[in-house]
Amino acid sequence: MMSRWMLWTAIFLAVAVMASGIGVVYTKYLSRKTFAQLQAINSECVQAETRWMRLQLEESTLTSYLRVESQARNKLGLHIPLVEEIQILR
Repeated sequence: MMSRWMLWTAIFLAVAVMASGIGVVYTKYLSRKTFAQLQAINSECVQAETRWMRLQLEESTLTSYLRVESQARNKLGLHIPLVEEIQILR
């Protein structure tokens, strides 16, 4: 027959094994939850990078010399000055 000490040791070990199992399951749950959050953040990062690249392309298009010159001529009525219009100040 088992002694009282061996019985308490067996009960303690059984509880410790169950607590350890629950801890492993909970840790795995937290790991999956954190990984899902990481994936969502990575997706947002890719979307932000895509928007940034589009904005850079749009900026380069809007600030090209040909477009600026075209806008200056058509909307503002500017032109390259004629020789008679040039004045040199001293």
